[in-house]
Amino acid sequence: MSIALAPDSVYSFSEQNLTKTAVYPRLRYMGSKYKIVPYLSHILYHLPFETALDAFSGSGVVSYALKEMGKEVVANDFLTFSSTISKALIENNCETISKSDLELLLSSNKDGRDFIQRTFKDLYFPQEDHVFLDSIWSHMSGLSQYKQAITISALCLAAARKQPRGVFTITDVRYDDGRRTMHTPLKSLFVEAIEQYNAAVFNNGKNNRALCSSIFEINPSGFDLVYFDPPYAPPKDDADYIKRYHFLEGLSVYWQDQKIMEHTKTKKLEKKFTPFAYKRTIREALRELFDKFKQSTIILSYSSNSVPDEKELYSILHEVKSNIEVYAIPHKYSFGTQVTATRRQVNEYLFVGR
Repeated sequence: MSIALAPDSVYSFSEQNLTKTAVYPRLRYMGSKYKIVPYLSHILYHLPFETALDAFSGSGVVSYALKEMGKEVVANDFLTFSSTISKALIENNCETISKSDLELLLSSNKDGRDFIQRTFKDLYFPQEDHVFLDSIWSHMSGLSQYKQAITISALCLAAARKQPRGVFTITDVRYDDGRRTMHTPLKSLFVEAIEQYNAAVFNNGKNNRALCSSIFEINPSGFDLVYFDPPYAPPKDDADYIKRYHFLEGLSVYWQDQKIMEHTKTKKLEKKFTPFAYKRTIREALRELFDKFKQSTIILSYSSNSVPDEKELYSILHEVKSNIEVYAIPHKYSFGTQVTATRRQVNEYLFVGR
Protein backbone atom coordinates (compact mmCIF):
# COMPACT_ATOMS: atom_id res chain seq x y z
CA MET A 1 0.00 0.00 0.00
CA SER A 2 2.72 2.48 0.97
CA ILE A 3 5.33 4.05 -1.29
CA ALA A 4 8.88 3.54 0.00
CA LEU A 5 10.91 6.73 -0.06
CA ALA A 6 14.63 6.66 -0.71
CA PRO A 7 17.26 5.95 1.98
CA ASP A 8 18.38 8.71 4.35
CA SER A 9 21.33 9.76 2.20
CA VAL A 10 19.13 10.84 -0.71
CA TYR A 11 16.98 13.41 1.09
CA SER A 12 18.98 16.18 2.71
CA PHE A 13 18.15 19.56 4.19
CA SER A 14 20.27 21.37 1.59
CA GLU A 15 18.54 19.62 -1.31
CA GLN A 16 15.21 20.80 0.08
CA ASN A 17 16.52 24.38 0.53
CA LEU A 18 16.10 24.16 4.30
CA THR A 19 19.43 25.61 5.38
CA LYS A 20 17.95 27.31 8.45
CA THR A 21 16.08 24.17 9.54
CA ALA A 22 19.30 22.18 9.26
CA VAL A 23 20.72 24.11 12.24
CA TYR A 24 17.47 24.37 14.20
CA PRO A 25 18.17 24.11 17.98
CA ARG A 26 17.70 20.39 18.41
CA LEU A 27 15.86 19.17 21.49
CA ARG A 28 16.17 15.48 22.25
CA TYR A 29 12.44 14.85 22.20
CA MET A 30 10.35 11.71 21.94
CA GLY A 31 8.96 11.53 18.43
CA SER A 32 10.90 14.54 17.12
CA LYS A 33 10.66 14.81 13.34
CA TYR A 34 14.07 16.38 12.75
CA LYS A 35 15.28 13.43 10.64
CA ILE A 36 11.95 13.20 8.82
CA VAL A 37 11.79 16.86 7.76
CA PRO A 38 13.69 16.47 4.43
CA TYR A 39 11.27 13.71 3.38
CA LEU A 40 8.25 15.67 4.54
CA SER A 41 9.34 18.84 2.77
CA HIS A 42 9.93 16.87 -0.43
CA ILE A 43 6.25 15.90 -0.31
CA LEU A 44 5.07 19.36 0.76
CA TYR A 45 6.79 21.09 -2.14
CA HIS A 46 4.44 19.27 -4.52
CA LEU A 47 1.26 20.34 -2.68
CA PRO A 48 -0.57 23.64 -3.27
CA PHE A 49 -0.98 25.48 0.05
CA GLU A 50 -0.13 28.78 1.71
CA THR A 51 -1.49 28.36 5.25
CA ALA A 52 -0.66 25.44 7.52
CA LEU A 53 -1.49 24.15 10.99
CA ASP A 54 1.09 22.04 12.81
CA ALA A 55 -1.37 20.58 15.29
CA PHE A 56 1.04 18.71 17.59
CA SER A 57 4.13 20.85 17.19
CA GLY A 58 6.35 19.19 19.84
CA SER A 59 9.97 20.23 19.26
CA GLY A 60 8.79 22.78 16.68
CA VAL A 61 11.03 21.64 13.85
CA VAL A 62 8.22 20.93 11.35
CA SER A 63 6.62 24.33 12.01
CA TYR A 64 10.02 25.91 11.52
CA ALA A 65 10.52 24.12 8.20
CA LEU A 66 7.09 25.32 7.05
CA LYS A 67 8.07 28.84 8.06
CA GLU A 68 11.30 28.56 6.08
CA MET A 69 9.24 27.40 3.10
CA GLY A 70 7.44 30.76 3.26
CA LYS A 71 4.12 29.47 4.57
CA GLU A 72 1.88 31.14 7.13
CA VAL A 73 2.10 28.78 10.09
CA VAL A 74 0.07 28.15 13.22
CA ALA A 75 1.97 25.90 15.63
CA ASN A 76 -0.02 24.27 18.41
CA ASP A 77 0.78 21.95 21.29
CA PHE A 78 -1.03 21.22 24.54
CA LEU A 79 2.27 21.31 26.46
CA THR A 80 3.40 24.77 27.53
CA PHE A 81 7.12 24.28 26.96
CA SER A 82 6.51 23.08 23.40
CA SER A 83 4.24 26.04 22.71
CA THR A 84 6.86 28.36 24.18
CA ILE A 85 9.47 27.06 21.74
CA SER A 86 7.08 27.88 18.90
CA LYS A 87 6.47 31.36 20.29
CA ALA A 88 10.23 31.92 20.32
CA LEU A 89 10.94 30.76 16.77
CA ILE A 90 7.66 30.53 14.83
CA GLU A 91 5.57 33.48 16.04
CA ASN A 92 8.58 35.67 16.83
CA ASN A 93 10.04 37.21 13.70
CA CYS A 94 12.73 39.57 14.92
CA GLU A 95 13.44 39.77 18.67
CA THR A 96 16.60 38.21 20.08
CA ILE A 97 18.44 38.22 23.39
CA SER A 98 20.88 41.13 23.38
CA LYS A 99 24.19 41.28 25.22
CA SER A 100 22.61 43.49 27.88
CA ASP A 101 19.65 41.09 28.22
CA LEU A 102 22.04 38.23 28.78
CA GLU A 103 24.02 40.19 31.36
CA LEU A 104 20.78 40.84 33.23
CA LEU A 105 19.75 37.19 33.11
CA LEU A 106 23.14 36.04 34.39
CA SER A 107 23.27 38.56 37.22
CA SER A 108 22.58 37.75 40.89
CA ASN A 109 19.18 36.51 42.02
CA LYS A 110 16.92 39.57 42.05
CA ASP A 111 14.35 38.49 44.64
CA GLY A 112 15.93 35.57 46.51
CA ARG A 113 13.56 32.93 45.16
CA ASP A 114 14.61 29.35 45.82
CA PHE A 115 11.71 27.12 44.76
CA ILE A 116 13.77 24.93 42.42
CA GLN A 117 16.61 24.63 44.93
CA ARG A 118 14.22 23.42 47.63
CA THR A 119 11.96 21.24 45.51
CA PHE A 120 14.52 19.40 43.41
CA LYS A 121 17.47 19.18 45.79
CA ASP A 122 19.49 16.02 45.08
CA LEU A 123 17.41 15.37 41.93
CA TYR A 124 18.56 15.77 38.33
CA PHE A 125 21.24 18.45 38.66
CA PRO A 126 23.89 19.70 41.12
CA GLN A 127 22.55 22.33 43.49
CA GLU A 128 24.47 25.12 41.77
CA ASP A 129 22.42 24.41 38.64
CA HIS A 130 19.18 24.70 40.61
CA VAL A 131 20.43 27.98 42.07
CA PHE A 132 21.08 29.20 38.53
CA LEU A 133 17.58 28.28 37.35
CA ASP A 134 15.97 30.16 40.26
CA SER A 135 18.13 33.18 39.52
CA ILE A 136 17.23 33.27 35.82
CA TRP A 137 13.54 33.21 36.65
CA SER A 138 13.96 36.14 39.06
CA HIS A 139 14.74 38.34 36.03
CA MET A 140 12.13 37.01 33.62
CA SER A 141 9.50 39.71 34.15
CA GLY A 142 11.86 42.37 32.82
CA LEU A 143 11.81 40.87 29.33
CA SER A 144 9.31 41.15 26.47
CA GLN A 145 7.10 38.14 25.72
CA TYR A 146 9.32 36.96 22.87
CA LYS A 147 12.54 37.41 24.80
CA GLN A 148 10.93 35.48 27.65
CA ALA A 149 10.05 32.72 25.18
CA ILE A 150 13.63 32.52 23.90
CA THR A 151 15.00 32.48 27.45
CA ILE A 152 12.63 29.73 28.59
CA SER A 153 13.27 27.70 25.43
CA ALA A 154 17.03 27.97 26.01
CA LEU A 155 16.61 26.89 29.63
CA CYS A 156 14.59 23.84 28.55
CA LEU A 157 17.13 22.95 25.87
CA ALA A 158 20.00 23.24 28.34
CA ALA A 159 18.19 21.13 30.94
CA ALA A 160 17.28 18.44 28.41
CA ARG A 161 20.84 18.28 27.10
CA LYS A 162 22.27 17.78 30.56
CA GLN A 163 19.73 15.16 31.66
CA PRO A 164 20.52 11.52 30.66
CA ARG A 165 18.51 10.62 27.52
CA GLY A 166 16.81 14.00 27.80
CA VAL A 167 13.94 12.62 29.89
CA PHE A 168 13.07 13.13 33.54
CA THR A 169 11.91 9.65 34.48
CA ILE A 170 15.28 8.88 36.09
CA THR A 171 17.16 10.63 38.89
CA ASP A 172 20.55 8.95 38.78
CA VAL A 173 23.46 8.66 36.35
CA ARG A 174 22.98 5.09 35.18
CA TYR A 175 22.64 6.34 31.60
CA ASP A 176 25.66 8.64 31.72
CA ASP A 177 27.24 8.03 28.32
CA GLY A 178 30.06 10.50 28.85
CA ARG A 179 28.57 13.27 26.72
CA ARG A 180 30.12 16.68 27.36
CA THR A 181 26.76 18.25 28.11
CA MET A 182 26.13 15.95 31.05
CA HIS A 183 29.14 17.38 32.87
CA THR A 184 28.83 21.02 31.86
CA PRO A 185 27.23 23.62 34.16
CA LEU A 186 23.70 24.56 33.13
CA LYS A 187 24.78 28.18 32.97
CA SER A 188 27.24 27.39 30.18
CA LEU A 189 24.74 25.21 28.33
CA PHE A 190 22.17 28.00 28.62
CA VAL A 191 24.52 30.56 27.05
CA GLU A 192 25.20 28.14 24.20
CA ALA A 193 21.46 27.61 23.73
CA ILE A 194 20.78 31.36 23.69
CA GLU A 195 23.29 31.75 20.86
CA GLN A 196 21.57 28.99 18.90
CA TYR A 197 18.10 30.43 19.42
CA ASN A 198 19.24 33.94 18.51
CA ALA A 199 20.74 32.60 15.29
CA ALA A 200 17.49 30.80 14.44
CA VAL A 201 15.18 33.84 14.62
CA PHE A 202 14.06 35.07 11.20
CA ASN A 203 11.15 36.83 9.51
CA ASN A 204 9.34 35.05 6.66
CA GLY A 205 6.95 37.97 6.14
CA LYS A 206 3.93 36.04 7.41
CA ASN A 207 1.69 36.38 10.46
CA ASN A 208 2.68 33.16 12.21
CA ARG A 209 1.21 32.15 15.56
CA ALA A 210 1.92 29.80 18.46
CA LEU A 211 -0.96 28.26 20.42
CA CYS A 212 -1.17 26.12 23.54
CA SER A 213 -4.46 24.28 23.28
CA SER A 214 -6.24 20.99 22.76
CA ILE A 215 -6.47 20.41 19.03
CA PHE A 216 -10.21 19.92 19.40
CA GLU A 217 -10.58 23.52 20.61
CA ILE A 218 -9.03 25.05 17.49
CA ASN A 219 -11.22 26.53 14.76
CA PRO A 220 -10.58 24.35 11.69
CA SER A 221 -11.25 27.06 9.11
CA GLY A 222 -8.55 28.93 7.25
CA PHE A 223 -5.96 26.16 6.89
CA ASP A 224 -5.05 24.93 3.42
CA LEU A 225 -3.06 22.11 5.00
CA VAL A 226 -2.95 20.49 8.43
CA TYR A 227 -0.08 18.35 9.69
CA PHE A 228 -0.84 15.84 12.42
CA ASP A 229 1.91 14.19 14.46
CA PRO A 230 -0.04 13.01 17.52
CA PRO A 231 1.43 10.85 20.27
CA TYR A 232 1.76 7.34 18.87
CA ALA A 233 -0.26 4.81 20.84
CA PRO A 234 2.07 1.87 21.58
CA PRO A 235 0.73 -1.69 21.82
CA LYS A 236 1.83 -1.68 25.47
CA ASP A 237 2.37 1.11 28.03
CA ASP A 238 1.43 4.65 26.89
CA ALA A 239 2.87 7.74 25.23
CA ASP A 240 2.84 10.01 28.28
CA TYR A 241 4.87 13.14 27.54
CA ILE A 242 4.30 14.67 30.97
CA LYS A 243 5.90 11.63 32.60
CA ARG A 244 9.01 12.12 30.48
CA TYR A 245 9.19 15.93 30.32
CA HIS A 246 7.46 17.14 33.49
CA PHE A 247 10.53 19.11 34.58
CA LEU A 248 10.59 21.06 31.32
CA GLU A 249 6.86 21.69 31.50
CA GLY A 250 7.19 22.99 35.07
CA LEU A 251 10.29 25.01 34.25
CA SER A 252 8.49 26.76 31.38
CA VAL A 253 6.05 28.38 33.86
CA TYR A 254 8.16 28.18 37.04
CA TRP A 255 5.63 25.56 38.22
CA GLN A 256 2.91 28.22 38.53
CA ASP A 257 -0.52 26.54 38.74
CA GLN A 258 1.15 23.13 38.35
CA LYS A 259 0.46 20.35 40.82
CA ILE A 260 3.57 18.35 41.73
CA MET A 261 2.91 14.75 42.77
CA GLU A 262 4.94 14.92 45.98
CA HIS A 263 4.81 11.17 46.62
CA THR A 264 6.69 10.42 43.39
CA LYS A 265 10.46 10.06 43.40
CA THR A 266 10.83 12.25 40.32
CA LYS A 267 8.45 15.00 41.58
CA LYS A 268 6.46 14.71 38.39
CA LEU A 269 3.35 16.66 37.46
CA GLU A 270 -0.15 15.33 37.15
CA LYS A 271 -0.75 13.70 33.80
CA LYS A 272 -2.46 15.67 31.04
CA PHE A 273 -4.81 13.26 29.34
CA THR A 274 -4.85 13.01 25.58
CA PRO A 275 -6.88 10.32 23.80
CA PHE A 276 -4.14 9.90 21.20
CA ALA A 277 -1.75 8.27 23.68
CA TYR A 278 -3.77 5.10 24.38
CA LYS A 279 -4.75 2.22 22.14
CA ARG A 280 -8.28 2.11 23.61
CA THR A 281 -9.04 5.71 22.58
CA ILE A 282 -6.77 6.44 19.60
CA ARG A 283 -9.11 5.29 16.84
CA GLU A 284 -12.07 7.46 17.76
CA ALA A 285 -9.74 10.39 18.46
CA LEU A 286 -8.26 10.15 14.97
CA ARG A 287 -11.71 9.77 13.42
CA GLU A 288 -12.91 12.91 15.19
CA LEU A 289 -9.72 14.78 14.24
CA PHE A 290 -9.95 13.91 10.55
CA ASP A 291 -13.61 14.86 10.39
CA LYS A 292 -12.97 18.21 12.09
CA PHE A 293 -10.31 19.21 9.54
CA LYS A 294 -11.73 17.44 6.49
CA GLN A 295 -11.84 20.68 4.47
CA SER A 296 -8.01 20.88 4.55
CA THR A 297 -5.35 18.72 2.99
CA ILE A 298 -4.40 16.30 5.77
CA ILE A 299 -0.92 14.95 6.38
CA LEU A 300 -0.53 12.40 9.15
CA SER A 301 2.75 11.08 10.57
CA TYR A 302 2.52 7.73 12.28
CA SER A 303 4.87 4.95 13.30
CA SER A 304 4.66 1.32 12.18
CA ASN A 305 5.27 0.10 15.75
CA SER A 306 2.07 1.73 17.04
CA VAL A 307 -1.65 1.12 16.82
CA PRO A 308 -3.65 1.32 14.63
CA ASP A 309 -1.65 -0.17 11.77
CA GLU A 310 -1.21 1.23 8.26
CA LYS A 311 -4.26 -0.50 6.80
CA GLU A 312 -6.59 0.69 9.55
CA LEU A 313 -5.22 4.24 9.47
CA TYR A 314 -5.85 4.34 5.73
CA SER A 315 -9.41 3.16 6.29
CA ILE A 316 -10.13 5.81 8.94
CA LEU A 317 -8.68 8.62 6.83
CA HIS A 318 -10.58 7.33 3.78
CA GLU A 319 -13.84 8.15 5.59
CA VAL A 320 -13.19 11.84 4.80
CA LYS A 321 -10.58 11.75 2.03
CA SER A 322 -10.96 9.90 -1.27
CA ASN A 323 -7.44 10.56 -2.57
CA ILE A 324 -4.80 9.16 -0.20
CA GLU A 325 -1.10 8.51 -0.73
CA VAL A 326 1.02 6.71 1.87
CA TYR A 327 4.79 7.04 2.09
CA ALA A 328 7.05 4.81 4.20
CA ILE A 329 10.29 6.21 5.57
CA PRO A 330 12.86 3.98 7.29
CA HIS A 331 13.46 5.58 10.65
CA LYS A 332 15.45 4.77 13.77
CA TYR A 333 14.26 6.28 17.04
CA SER A 334 16.89 7.45 19.52
CA PHE A 335 15.05 6.04 22.53
CA GLY A 336 15.74 2.60 23.87
CA THR A 337 18.39 1.37 26.26
CA GLN A 338 19.80 -1.42 24.11
CA VAL A 339 21.41 -1.16 20.72
CA THR A 340 19.47 -4.19 19.52
CA ALA A 341 16.06 -3.00 20.74
CA THR A 342 13.60 -4.15 18.05
CA ARG A 343 11.26 -1.17 18.50
CA ARG A 344 13.92 1.33 17.45
CA GLN A 345 14.00 0.49 13.73
CA VAL A 346 10.59 1.23 12.26
CA ASN A 347 8.84 2.78 9.31
CA GLU A 348 7.51 6.28 9.66
CA TYR A 349 4.34 6.55 7.61
CA LEU A 350 3.24 9.80 5.99
CA PHE A 351 -0.41 9.75 4.93
CA VAL A 352 -1.43 12.49 2.52
CA GLY A 353 -5.19 12.90 2.17
CA ARG A 354 -6.71 15.29 -0.37
